[in-house]
Amino acid sequence: MQLLERDDTGGIRLTEDLPNNKILPYAILSHTWGDEEVLFRDLRDGLRFFWVDTCCIDMSNSVELQEAINSMFCWYRNATRCYTYLADPAFRASRWFTHGWTLQELIAPTSFEFFSREEVRLVDRTILEQAIHDILRRAPLSDFSLDGRMAWIEKRTKTREEEMAYSLFGIFDV
Repeated sequence: MQLLERDDTGGIRLTEDLPNNKILPYAILSHTWGDEEVLFRDLRDGLRFFWVDTCCIDMSNSVELQEAINSMFCWYRNATRCYTYLADPAFRASRWFTHGWTLQELIAPTSFEFFSREEVRLVDRTILEQAIHDILRRAPLSDFSLDGRMAWIEKRTKTREEEMAYSLFGIFDV
């Protein structure tokens, strides 16, 4: 796993590939790809390390890309904080809540905050529990039955066919 590191002067660099037992506390960004991307400078929380897919994965390296796909759920689960960037204005109607790939990004993190494109903090996970329940149309979040997990993916959209399978890797502990 590679992370973005902010130094004392505000400079940013990509770390070397860190083994799992050497990962320091980091924040992770969840978003749907679009015209307006979150920039590293937009993340301000005192953490030194960050992970953003568009910066930390070399998409031209198929081995690195496959490792990232296989590890994504764990990376989101292990993050100190997950920032979710909603590019569209309507919170509950945001495409982030219907995109296949973001399903694991919704379930895995233990701590996250949602931000609008205007950089306004919308809500954190505690307040969001009921909305998550409604959006996924399932039993309480603590009830992760096999049928329930499959139901989460049914109405989600995808850019590529394989996205649905990839998004279930971590949810089924593959």
